[in-house]
Parts: sequence; structure tokens; C-alpha cells
Amino acid sequence: MKKIYNIVELFSGIGSQARALKNIGIKTKIQATCEWDIHAFIAYDAIHESTENLPEVESMTKEQIFEKLKNYTLSNNGKEAMTYATLHSYSEAVLKRILSAIKRTHNLVDISSVQGDQMPDNTDIMTYSFPCQDLSNVGAFHGYNKGIDKDSGSRSSLLWQVGRILSEMKGAGKYLPRYLIMENVPTLLSERHKENFNLWIDELNNFGYISKYILVNARYYGIPQNRPRLLMLSVFVGNNQQLKAEILSQFEKWGEKDTDYIVEQYKASAYYKSKKVKDLLRIPKNTDSPLWQEAVDCTPNDTPSRRKIWNENPKIIDENGNITKETFIRTITTKQDRHPNSGNIYFDCGIQNRGKFRYLTPRECLLFMGFTDNDYERLQKKNPEQRIKSCLFPRDKIIRMAGNSIPVKMLEGFFYQLYSFEKIMEKY
Repeated sequence: MKKIYNIVELFSGIGSQARALKNIGIKTKIQATCEWDIHAFIAYDAIHESTENLPEVESMTKEQIFEKLKNYTLSNNGKEAMTYATLHSYSEAVLKRILSAIKRTHNLVDISSVQGDQMPDNTDIMTYSFPCQDLSNVGAFHGYNKGIDKDSGSRSSLLWQVGRILSEMKGAGKYLPRYLIMENVPTLLSERHKENFNLWIDELNNFGYISKYILVNARYYGIPQNRPRLLMLSVFVGNNQQLKAEILSQFEKWGEKDTDYIVEQYKASAYYKSKKVKDLLRIPKNTDSPLWQEAVDCTPNDTPSRRKIWNENPKIIDENGNITKETFIRTITTKQDRHPNSGNIYFDCGIQNRGKFRYLTPRECLLFMGFTDNDYERLQKKNPEQRIKSCLFPRDKIIRMAGNSIPVKMLEGFFYQLYSFEKIMEKY
């Protein structure tokens, strides 16, 4: 194995990929990230780099920072570009965090604007967890049905920007990344999307990549969350037929399900550590605990609609204090105050007109995605006021970022396969 792997994370979110690689002992240099959601990329910076502003940014005025940021297409909800008026309405403290995070994480920001000649040289691994809204069943319910159709303007069709960038890299004489790693929802294999997905695999093949996708579920990787996903590894072989044959032979070992080979390999490694539901819940023991306030913040008002959520969703902890007998919870989504959600916890905060249950807290949502208490606390450490009585990382923003992320331990198991592939690649 190489001492340090050069990484590019497209659609980087809060950095599940970077964390997973680190957790399995693969040392990385993040050459570039690409994320336009300001909350996600500031969270990435806080979790993986620093919560402090860069000195050169700290000395700038608000107008100077704004002039720099006008050059980027930014979003405050991950769905659409924000206006200059919205950007200008942010506090100076938040604008400094935005610019510091862009610079420190080498953020290319808007994938539609990235040119191939901007891409780093000698990239080992490039990840691309492109938006799933137009692919998922939840997205279809809300009218997002354009899928990954080329030129459809859907967020999921940003997949094809990855191909454009690879083509431009090749045209600029740059080496293509040795490994490409994709994560998305299993509905990519549905009748509606399969033809487009096969076209994507064919495009990668034309670039010299051999690809293998596999259905996975986070609950098999030691994280107690039911979260089915589709992962794909593409290995660059170029025109080397002998290397291609060896890579195909390695792919054949995977079988049809992740539990056939990948999970067993990961479980046998030194990096596998299984977590139970109770390990990731943070139950406050007294009212002075920060955990108590987090729990109160996730306790709904006592209304008929909220009682329905309690009655119609799984109980992670019931009225008698019994923890669920299930070995996993439902998928962490971008919202918990809704039906369906990931599950509810009996909790009597003693506040009048409040219900006697709560949802998962933002901290717990991050924990069930494979992040840590320290990661959550780093988000809270420097949480500047965005507007009056509104901080940069409120409860719902953190829950949304967790729901949009990728289970770290699931990625650990998948990335662990790189050890086997590197033994082959090193011969060539």
C-alpha cells in the first residue's frame, strides 16, 4: 500500500468517505472537495480540519469577503443556488466561516463549473455520492421524477458532470483517478433508471475503467441502522488486458450480496467494531446535562398529529424504559419530526404541553451514521449567529446533514477491499 493516498471527494457532504478511509488505516491527502451546500462544507471543515477562521480571512471586512464569495455558486439548502441578497444577509462571522472552509478544504464548490484542467494530478481515489432526490422513493413522492436523464436539469443528473470532468481531464493530458467510488440508492437498478445507469457504466468503460456494483446495507457493517444502498467501485485498467483480467477475477469474489464476501472480509479485519442501538443513544441522567437540553429540543408539543407519530412509528425506548429488541433502527432521514421516522424514545421532560416522547437528537443522528460525540461537539464549538436568534448549525440542519450522509462503517467495509486491489495494482 502507498503511504499516502490522494483523494478527491465530489459531492463531499460532511466527509463520510474521508472518515472511513482514516478509520481503516489508509492515510489520505485531500486534494479537493466539491460541495455547494454551505452548512455541509463548513461542517466538513469543522469535523476534519478546524473550527477557526484562516488568518487571512479573519483580517478581511465583510464586504471584502462578500466580493470573494460572489465568485461561487453557493446553496443554503443543498437544492438551489442562493441569491446574492441572501448571501449578503449573513453575518460577518458566518461569511468568514464560509470562505475559510472553502479555502481550507480545497472546495471546488459547484460541480457544474469545475473544469477538467482544474482537477488535481495523480489522484488515487475519487468519490462521487451524487444527489439521490430524483431517484429515491421519497423523492418520487414529492414529484422528483427526472432521475439521471441527461440534460434534464435534475439534481441527480449531476452524475453526468463527473463524466464531463473525466473527459476534460483526459483531454488536458491528466492522469485519471485510479479508483472511482460511487454511492447512491438501490433504485438506480430499477426499470426506470437501469438503462441510464448502464450508459454510465459504459461511459466509464470507455475511459478505461472496469466497474462492479453491489447492494449493501449499513446494518451488516456493525452500525445498527437499516440503510440499503448501492456502492460501485471502478478500477482504472486502461488498455492493459492482463490487469483487466486480474481485476475482474477479484470482482468475481464479491458474489451477488455484500454479505457473501465483503462483510466477512471486513469482520475478519482489525477495523471491525460492532455497535448496538443502546451504545449510540445518549440518555440524559439529570436536567443539568447538555444531553437533557438536546433531548428537550427534540420533544414535540403534545398535539394529535404528534401523538400519531408516537403511535405509528417504532419505539426505540418504550413507556416502561425497555429498549427495542430490534438490532437496528430505521433509516436516518433528513427529518425526524415526521411520519415515518427512525423511531421514538419515551421521555418526560416535565414541561407543560410537551409530549412524553422525543425523536433522535442531532447528536444521535450523527452517531448512527458513524460519526462521534466529538464531531458533534466540534459543530457546536464555534456555532456563530447567522441571523438574530439563529445559529449556523441549528438542530434541523444537523439532522438534515446526517440524513444526507453515508454510514461511515459501511464505507469502511467497502473501502477495505482496496487492500486487495492494491496488491494487484502494485504489480503494474
